[in-house]
Amino acid sequence: MDYTPIVEYCVKKLVAEPDQVAIDVKQQRNMTQIEIEVAPNDVGKVIGRNGRVINTLRHLINMVAAKDHDKIFVKVIAR
Repeated sequence: MDYTPIVEYCVKKLVAEPDQVAIDVKQQRNMTQIEIEVAPNDVGKVIGRNGRVINTLRHLINMVAAKDHDKIFVKVIAR
């Protein structure tokens, strides 16, 4: 299943510059890595205080992926 639309929707609602959001998916052995690229001033908004926002996003995606027995890791990168 493609989880990028869910991630993209959530991240674009969080950031000040939604047109700068880019999602890249990398398949590894038994895991899918979703890399989120945002503008440098939006990184803090996506990560959140003490990583709460990114951890919540990871938890949400993994809950959706668990239905298909997929393992997903979400990573934030500044442009």
